[in-house]
Amino acid sequence: MNVFITGTDTGVGKTRTTRLLLEALRAEGLDAVGYKPVSAGDRDDAMLLAEVSGDEPLDAINPVHFQSAVAPYVAAMLENTSLDPQVLVSGYQALAARHELVLVEGAGGWEVPLAPGYRISDLAADLGLPVIIVAANKLGVLNHVLLTVNAIRAKGLTCVGIVLNQLGDELDTAMITNKGVIEDHFDRMFELDTT
Repeated sequence: MNVFITGTDTGVGKTRTTRLLLEALRAEGLDAVGYKPVSAGDRDDAMLLAEVSGDEPLDAINPVHFQSAVAPYVAAMLENTSLDPQVLVSGYQALAARHELVLVEGAGGWEVPLAPGYRISDLAADLGLPVIIVAANKLGVLNHVLLTVNAIRAKGLTCVGIVLNQLGDELDTAMITNKGVIEDHFDRMFELDTT
C-alpha cells in the first residue's frame, strides 16, 4: 500500500519516520521507495530518503527543490518561479509505475501552501493515498493531531496511523498522557523514540 506521510508541523520527525518505514519494508524484501515531491532550504531530507530507495536518482525522489527555507509557495515567489502541481503528481506516478511501494513525505504540515490555491492536502487528495500523521510528543499535540485527522477526513482520505515522536529525553505530564488520550480518539497510534 502506497502511503502519504504528513506532519502536524515541520521538524516533527517525518523524514526519520519515512526512512525507518522504508528500511523495514526493504529489509522484508519489498521494493519500496521514498518520494519527497517538494523541498525548500536544503535537500538533506530528500537525500536521506534517496539513500534507502535503491538506485533512484535524487531528482526522481525530489523533483522540486527551492533554495529558500520557507513554505514552498513563498519560496517559489522569492525565487521568481512557480510550482506546477502536475510535476509532483507525475513524479509520483513515475515512481509508482517502477516500484511496489511509494512512501510520499509531505513538506511541513497538512495545509502548507504549495501554489496559489493548492496545498499539501490537495496533493495528497490528487494522489488518493491513505495518510500517516507524524507528530512531536509535546504539550499541544492533542489539538494538532485531532485537527489534522479531521482535515484529512474532510479531504475524503483515510488516516491509517499516527506516529507520536519522542524528540527529547525529558518527559512532562502532557507527554506522558498524550498517547493514551490520542488512543481514546484514534486506534492506530504508534510511538517512535528518536533519542
